Amino acid sequence: MPLFVEHPDKVRYPVGDLGIDTEVTQSKRQRWLQQMAQMPKQLEAAVSGLDDRQLGTPYREGGWTLRQVVHHLADAHLNGFVRFKLALTEELPPIKTYEEALWAETADGRDGPVELSLQLLGALHQRWMILLRSVSGPQFGGCAFSHPQRGLMTIDKAIQLYAWHGVHHTAQITGFRARQGW
Repeated sequence: MPLFVEHPDKVRYPVGDLGIDTEVTQSKRQRWLQQMAQMPKQLEAAVSGLDDRQLGTPYREGGWTLRQVVHHLADAHLNGFVRFKLALTEELPPIKTYEEALWAETADGRDGPVELSLQLLGALHQRWMILLRSVSGPQFGGCAFSHPQRGLMTIDKAIQLYAWHGVHHTAQITGFRARQGW
């Protein structure tokens, strides 16, 4: 699994911060891919049974609502899927970032039904796994995109990032539910 780095803010970073493992093995890669494949179902379980009021509650003071966290995962992973496709089909493509906080405030991110993003994530991750299972050994370390803040992101590094990202945000929701007794 990704190397989770201890973080003092356990509410905001319940599984720790991301640490990229530079010693990638086939076994580690398979665990990360499994985390990515399971994320949509785990996220769905994390929000199962929550009503509109609960989904509209921020998971921490000054943080996004549970609904916004779900929609953020769909936004981020859509971007991630495209980044992987670019890395596999172009020579070191530069990618564009996006304003996550502003996307979370658009009508679909703030008020849209979570079921839409849950369905989107389910289908997207199925496609993503088909794509990633077709990647050959050398492509994992050799295909990459150029990220403005993170620098060179190989497929192996990006797998770790998106595996951690899904675990991270799902844990924010499950941690909040536990604290609230929901």
